[in-house]
Amino acid sequence: MEFLTDPNVWIAFAMLTALEIVLGIDNIIFISILVGRLPPELRDKARRLGLGFAMLSRLALLFTLSLIMGLTADLFTVMGMGISGRDLVLLLGGLFLLYKASHEIFVEVEAREQDVAPETDQAALKAAGNKLFWAIIGQIAVIDIVFSLDSVITAVGMVNQLSVMVAAVIVSVGVMLLAAKPIGDFVDRHPSVKVLALAFLVMVGMALTAEAFDQEVPKGYIYAAMAFSLAVEALNIRARAKRQALAQQPDANA
Repeated sequence: MEFLTDPNVWIAFAMLTALEIVLGIDNIIFISILVGRLPPELRDKARRLGLGFAMLSRLALLFTLSLIMGLTADLFTVMGMGISGRDLVLLLGGLFLLYKASHEIFVEVEAREQDVAPETDQAALKAAGNKLFWAIIGQIAVIDIVFSLDSVITAVGMVNQLSVMVAAVIVSVGVMLLAAKPIGDFVDRHPSVKVLALAFLVMVGMALTAEAFDQEVPKGYIYAAMAFSLAVEALNIRARAKRQALAQQPDANA
């Protein structure tokens, strides 16, 4: 128990927890967007299952550190470039994220009416919702593995104590669980923010694909671009709210 009084341990824990939360932002956005297509009564359950699977994935990978380090060894060579198991996982995950985010953008922008079910067909809507629930959980599970791999490799590079890594993962997922519902509700209320979030996921997919070919794109650039876009959109949301308030004033005075 002496390590609990070591300030270096607590500093490493705080830094790793913060990093895990930052690396989990794209995971939260992905889960929030997919969960938004479910009936309201199933959304909280899907969020909990999705983030629970994310935590289990990261813990399982942490307890198989030898396997994780082995994934960095080249399996074969293509055009003089070594391809490792990690590269394959990042490539498949990046391509999946590119496809899924692009498809969701199309549904949001061009085919939104396809998701609207007749109000009179409640039984069919409930059945479709249950089927969609498990399909979405499966998609979350797939992308959780990709995000967990990236997160765990980062953790191994920062800290050499397994207990600190496990504690940081548990705390970070707890914070993500608390933040997931407010973020999801905000995205649902503002369709333009949802499109921005999907564009962010496209960038993340491109970064994962590039990283699979040893072309690393610093995530700080991606997060900075997304933060700037969200700041601009926040101004637009505030401007729209002001215009609506001004438009309602004559009715109130009448």
